[in-house]
Amino acid sequence: MTRSKRFLEELFGAADIRIDGDRPWDLRVADDRFYDRVLRDGSLGLGESYMERWWDCEDLSELAFRAFRAKVDRELRFGWKIAWHVARAKLLNLQRRGRSEQVAEAHYNLSNEFYELILGKTMAYTCGYWKDAETLDQAQEAKYDLVCRKLDLQPGDRVLEHGCGWGAFARHAAERYGCRVVAVSISEPQVAYARELCRGLPVEVHYCDYRDEAIYNAGGETFDKVVSIGMCEHVGPKNYRAWFEVVDHQLKDDGLFLLHTIGSDLSVQRNEAFTQKYIFPNCVIPSLKQLTSAAEGLFTAEDLHNIWRSYDYTMREWQRNFARNWDEIQRLDPKFDDRFYRMWNFYNFVGMGAARSRNACLWQIVSSKVGSLREYRTVR
Repeated sequence: MTRSKRFLEELFGAADIRIDGDRPWDLRVADDRFYDRVLRDGSLGLGESYMERWWDCEDLSELAFRAFRAKVDRELRFGWKIAWHVARAKLLNLQRRGRSEQVAEAHYNLSNEFYELILGKTMAYTCGYWKDAETLDQAQEAKYDLVCRKLDLQPGDRVLEHGCGWGAFARHAAERYGCRVVAVSISEPQVAYARELCRGLPVEVHYCDYRDEAIYNAGGETFDKVVSIGMCEHVGPKNYRAWFEVVDHQLKDDGLFLLHTIGSDLSVQRNEAFTQKYIFPNCVIPSLKQLTSAAEGLFTAEDLHNIWRSYDYTMREWQRNFARNWDEIQRLDPKFDDRFYRMWNFYNFVGMGAARSRNACLWQIVSSKVGSLREYRTVR
């Protein structure tokens, strides 16, 4: 037995995961190069070797859950490739304006048809709210309604959405709450889809960066409410303060700001190398410390809601749709091949395990401007 194999057997064994075991969450190795690859490249090597069929697992989400609970992921954060990704994130502003569209090109622009087959009728690519929901569509509708109620949306409110995705929240707020919505995205396919989705409603959808206020708010008016659902992960800690200053400038003195984001309990770079390379380039998961420090003097936190378990359920349904519709997805484009299938499996199942183990949080934070005398009432 090689030293690499012995080390990984001990490491995974601490999480009650056996290499070449017969339980659903056990890891079965098909290529012995796996051991050195993982020790050299850490979590990136683990993901890439799965894509290359060097190993497999019947229940990958349970394997991930157990690995995260035992902190196996922290032991795998070494190797020159991992060090390179961490160093870049610490030394460079990877979310600066010139890089901001990289994630759209790599991920959000895969094709609207692809996401229709995965996300359901709402086309919502953020965590749903499963308190009383039984289906993915119900959970996403419940999430949007929860956001609207937390913002105390009223007919005629002028609402700004930073990072609008395919437009489902903008439509929900306009149709069901009578609001006027200005929405912003850096993905051209998303903007085109959102404009069609919101046709006939008081919704403006702009293709631009959140920093381009001259484009999406040429009149310079302030907004009653500002919302961001799933964009914060792409802003980056070096830009949080500047982003919050933009929101502060745009929000009325008695307005409310709701931030929906994946979160971490640690103020460290949680941008895993696999996610950086294959899923969300330049993505960084924020901590509460980073967000509240950046908001000092601008915003007062009124409510913090962690719906972490809903993220597990949401990703479960996305993965089910992906697997159920794989034959149809393959016909969309040659790039949707076996390697892509394995990549997407790894991303979804590991995400489920991360949420289930509480290695990742899912926060909704409602804030008012410093000095506001508005009395906020918590909504669930």
